Amino acid sequence: MSIKKILIVDDSPTERHFLGELLTKSGFQVLSLESGEEAVARAAEIMPDLILMDVVMPGMNGFQATRTISRNEATRHIPIIICTSKNQETDMVWAKRQGAAEYVVKPVDPQELLEKIAAF
Repeated sequence: MSIKKILIVDDSPTERHFLGELLTKSGFQVLSLESGEEAVARAAEIMPDLILMDVVMPGMNGFQATRTISRNEATRHIPIIICTSKNQETDMVWAKRQGAAEYVVKPVDPQELLEKIAAF
């Protein structure tokens, strides 16, 4: 699968900007949303090639949004990389059980993130 369009879901304007700049400079088309609810509501409409999902957000958290998107027939094929400050092994295991394909801990190592994206 060739990744071209990436959806960033994060409630932090700083994180959205940092990740957006990194990915845009690397040649990706980037869209961003501020909440899990928006991601669930718009994933099928946007139809990104990959989603970068924060976990800690008001309202629907990233685990809940990942579970919903990965179990929806229209969006289940979209790989989701959890991108969070939560660095416990239990969080990583839980993320995979919710449907996440990968897990990256903030602060994001740009090289690590780009390598994980390239693997899709």
